[in-house]
Amino acid sequence: MRLLYFAWVKEKTGVAAEDVTLPESVATVAELIAWLKTRGPEFANAFDQAEVIRTAIDQAHVHQDAKIGEAREIAFFPPVTGG
Repeated sequence: MRLLYFAWVKEKTGVAAEDVTLPESVATVAELIAWLKTRGPEFANAFDQAEVIRTAIDQAHVHQDAKIGEAREIAFFPPVTGG
């Protein structure tokens, strides 16, 4: 599965994109975020305020209780403000 990180999520993790194999126990976006936080202090810091991070599965916005299923791509980005 391809994970994409944007804006300050990318800056804090130090990663723009990566391919990962998720543990079988990860079935939802919330579980994915919890797993990502265990991958090191940079990920823990990036997802410290997970409730404000937006998520898209295969380019469709979803809530954190969404099932990952057979997703090919999951993107994480902070809220966007207009101007």
